[in-house]
Amino acid sequence: MRPRAALGGFALAFTPGFNVANVGAVADHVSDAYGIGLAVVGLFTTALFVTHAALQIPMGRLSDRFGARLVGGTGLAIVAVASAVTLGWKEAWFAIAMRFVAGIGTAASFVAGAEYMRATIGSAFAQGVYGAVSMAGGGLALALVPLWPSWRAPFATAAAVAAVGLLLVAVASREPARVRRPRRDLPTVVDSRLFPLAAMHAASFGLSVVVGNWVVTLLHRAGGESEQVAGLAGGLVLFLGVISRPAGGRFADHLGLIRASFVVCAIGIAGLALAQPLALMILAAGLVGISAGVPFAPAFAGAQRMRPDAPAAAIGFVNMVAAVTILVGTPLLGLTFSLPGDGRLGFLIVAALCASTALVVRRV
Repeated sequence: MRPRAALGGFALAFTPGFNVANVGAVADHVSDAYGIGLAVVGLFTTALFVTHAALQIPMGRLSDRFGARLVGGTGLAIVAVASAVTLGWKEAWFAIAMRFVAGIGTAASFVAGAEYMRATIGSAFAQGVYGAVSMAGGGLALALVPLWPSWRAPFATAAAVAAVGLLLVAVASREPARVRRPRRDLPTVVDSRLFPLAAMHAASFGLSVVVGNWVVTLLHRAGGESEQVAGLAGGLVLFLGVISRPAGGRFADHLGLIRASFVVCAIGIAGLALAQPLALMILAAGLVGISAGVPFAPAFAGAQRMRPDAPAAAIGFVNMVAAVTILVGTPLLGLTFSLPGDGRLGFLIVAALCASTALVVRRV
């Protein structure tokens, strides 16, 4: 890979991944500090994904028109400012509003970054590595943010990560000038051929993020583990995508492997519902992390191949469906902690949804 281009693309991937899980990593501390319930804490992530989901296709359009590096760098700046401003006022409604703003930045950063990697490096393996870095961001948030048990931790670290990423993008190489192709109207970006790819991405990335936002709370409440230990175990749900997303790029045409990944992921999520013993939880989290990363590169590279006239917008559509999954699923799974079983029922439902996705895998 070209080192400067790779660093720029990785910076654009890491910040959205980090922001997916940074609040959930210290959900109980945020709940106590703001005087709110866990369902409201879930809205911190929901607010981010309202704009993140809504702006996937528009940000893809902007990237196709003005260049991925410019759009992605602007997105990182928005995340840095919104996260830093959140530290100034400890009010739940204000924090939710700033997360809403930060979602504009994560939408721009992630979609533009995927297009930047295609334009500068251009292989399914590179897309897999790009996705791996995004997953690493979420995994590191789950593992590291609980080490600073404060309501400020998710926002201060998000601002720092975005600021460093912006510096890396600033020195990254420019993408080649894009050859203009006749482009279809906006409605045709919602292409029926993209639906199976969108479902794959939603069930792998989307549901793993939903699980990642609540796995620390599950292991802490139902399993009796400390938040620090639960964070390290739960971080595997997102962090192990570092391994499996590039592997998914290498084996993008092996449909049997992709289908099997959804079944294994479902087994891991169902295993997490047991909440103990710790060794089994580590194994279950590892299964989720490894398997959930496999479909990423096939989904993204497939979308780009299907829509060469608007590759970033096609990625935006596929990722929008996953973002809506996170948007809806995160607070719903949080609500199941108020039911008997401390969230176990919600994890079993997510496992069933993940397993059923194996039925929609298609050859691109």
